[in-house]
Amino acid sequence: MKKLTILLIGVAFGFSATAQEKKTIEVPQWVNNVKFSGYGILQYQGQDKEGAKSNSFNLRLLRLIADGKIGDFDWRAQIQGTNAKGPGEPTVQLIDLYAEWVKHKEFRVKAGQFKRAFTFENPTHPITQGWRGYADVINRLSGFGDRTGEKSSSGRDIGIQIQGDVLPNSSGRALLHYQIGVYNGEGINRSDKNNQKDIIGGLWVMPIQGVRIGAFGWTGSHGGMTTADGTNENVRLNRYAISAEYNKDQYTFRTEYIHSQGWGSGEVGNTTINYALGDKADGWYVFGIVPVIKSKLHAKARYQTYRIAKDWASSVNQIECGVNYFFTKNLELHLEYARVNDRNAAKHNYNLIDAEFDFRF
Repeated sequence: MKKLTILLIGVAFGFSATAQEKKTIEVPQWVNNVKFSGYGILQYQGQDKEGAKSNSFNLRLLRLIADGKIGDFDWRAQIQGTNAKGPGEPTVQLIDLYAEWVKHKEFRVKAGQFKRAFTFENPTHPITQGWRGYADVINRLSGFGDRTGEKSSSGRDIGIQIQGDVLPNSSGRALLHYQIGVYNGEGINRSDKNNQKDIIGGLWVMPIQGVRIGAFGWTGSHGGMTTADGTNENVRLNRYAISAEYNKDQYTFRTEYIHSQGWGSGEVGNTTINYALGDKADGWYVFGIVPVIKSKLHAKARYQTYRIAKDWASSVNQIECGVNYFFTKNLELHLEYARVNDRNAAKHNYNLIDAEFDFRF
């Protein structure tokens, strides 16, 4: 019996020591700093456009995100799943992968794949942006379904960027923001095709809280384009944008104008230059979103124009209105009606309705 007691005491001490060893295992701090999140957008959309009537439920997109911090660096990896190619042809791809040195707010350095430094709307979250989609001029001239023919890249590219907030006022709020980046110029998940880089920069002032007034410039080229006779060609690209925004206390007003010079195919993924479109395009939008019931119900209206060949004969004009209803801060319903005037179509005017159920986790 004495031997059995000694044996049991020894086993107990062994388990105790093992437990203590497990408690003293240290997890690296960067692991504790990793945060996983994501969001999804479910959509219903219908339109009565002549020759292209539609009425469909859609899985607009799903995004899974990992954010972290290692020392003075923030990093992000983001994967997107969408039905961009059409029903039954889903696309899953890496859209963000970058690290940013953030030790000084006056001078930060970001490298990897991320949003281009162009326009206020481009980097806006797809849900908090508040509409069924970004304005046409943003989609066509900011690297989504771009006029150049570049594949849809969600406004992103691969490169390196510096940015910062400077000139603090008496309360410490910065009055000036700058950013400039160097990119491949080919969109996401693609190496450079012509060894020539795009340079994009932006500068804006913030004179009072909630207000931004800025300007952006973009110069570069798009490789791998072909002429009608099959000759390989680089397409020069020059763009600028002028932007203004007020965003405070759930009131959001924003307007932007974008001008583009450079040949393109006009079709996403098409590398053949369409000279009939001309080498210039422009567009603008203005919108307001205001609280009807704070944190619960917002009303909205937007006007936008995109001119495919920088003339009114090629313009697409839209007047939109709707509401956004918040079940919780992570669960929203967006409802919208648009009257579209497409002067490229045989019958210019048609109606579009859109409903989106957005959730975050």
